[in-house]
Amino acid sequence: MSQELLRIVDNIARDKNIDKESIFVDLEDAMVSAVRKHFSAPDSEIAVHIDRATGKVSAIKDNDPIDIRKLGRIPAQTAKQVMIQKIRADERDSIYAEFVQRKGQIISGTVVRYESGTLIISLDRWTEGFMPKSEQIMGQTHRPSERIRCLIYDVKETSNQVKIILSRTHPDFIRRLFESEVPEIGEQIIEIRALAREAGYRTKVAVASFDDKVDPVGACVGVRGSRIKNIVDELGGEKIDIVRWNESSQILVANALMPAKVSEIALCFELGRATVVVEEDQLSLAIGKHGQNVRLAARLTGWDIDILTPDEYNRGIERLTTCVKSVEGADDVIIDKLIALGVISVLDLDDVGIEPLIKELNIAPELAEKLVETASKEARSLAAESRQKQAEKELAQQANAINGERDD
Repeated sequence: MSQELLRIVDNIARDKNIDKESIFVDLEDAMVSAVRKHFSAPDSEIAVHIDRATGKVSAIKDNDPIDIRKLGRIPAQTAKQVMIQKIRADERDSIYAEFVQRKGQIISGTVVRYESGTLIISLDRWTEGFMPKSEQIMGQTHRPSERIRCLIYDVKETSNQVKIILSRTHPDFIRRLFESEVPEIGEQIIEIRALAREAGYRTKVAVASFDDKVDPVGACVGVRGSRIKNIVDELGGEKIDIVRWNESSQILVANALMPAKVSEIALCFELGRATVVVEEDQLSLAIGKHGQNVRLAARLTGWDIDILTPDEYNRGIERLTTCVKSVEGADDVIIDKLIALGVISVLDLDDVGIEPLIKELNIAPELAEKLVETASKEARSLAAESRQKQAEKELAQQANAINGERDD
């Protein structure tokens, strides 16, 4: 019996990944509960000890030795129930300790089923993970028994289970996929400096190399696109743009907007805004489908990006020039200073305000106040014009719709 007990402890420890000493302590506590219940002795001093080497069990009650084996079926049942509860608690603690350390890592599992939109995935050690609908890539469905890779997004401990939250939409899922596919990232030759993602549609990844001989973009793409293909296939065809990182914000913004070609960039550090000029034939490419390209580029670079055509840019400069020159004491030098500051429209001048004009451009406070006040009036005028044009456009559309119905 003693050797059998040791084998049982070994098996539980191995299968449940629980420390053997914890199991011995649980067994001793369970037997104490059984003895106390058998003798109906809540105030008695009861101790049970299991020899870790031989498995021999010894027990005492109020300093008198007792034979555990002679207690009968009901105390044994009590010990069993207490033991099951304690082992389950130990197993939860073990699972929590393991998976909380693996938080942010990729794990493989097997799809079990969907429950109200949540995907249940079988993981290591008969543990189940939960992938809420919000963490699933839109448009992808998974069949039972299908192998799937995902990110351990969060680990929560509840009263009766450990809840492992999984994700395939989190940007770090992309980051970990690159680490697994591109050895140079793991070797810290290449670094992912920034990442922006709209899961299921498009991701932009900015990479830099610590070795001049290693091309970070080429290394991430792989020979004939082999590395990036593996990642795209894992994501079900999600488009991935590899962007070359640059410490120059102007170059980085231009790289981030690729494949569109940029003609000119004006940075306004005061507003955190980059005004980007592209030719008419590059406009739709720069903005992207539903504004996706410019939106991801903005998140990747940390700049608020405005895309303008040359005509729009020139009209903004002309209006700014007219506005500034209408203020007494303002000249072409001030206009050049404003443009160098990244202020390329009356709206920018209104947003920047008085203080930067005084501190950055050394403009007299009175003149700065007049410039901003004039720009503010012009900005309100522009807004009114825009509203008027929008109203006229809507009226024209309504009229066309009515005429179309009459023709029918």
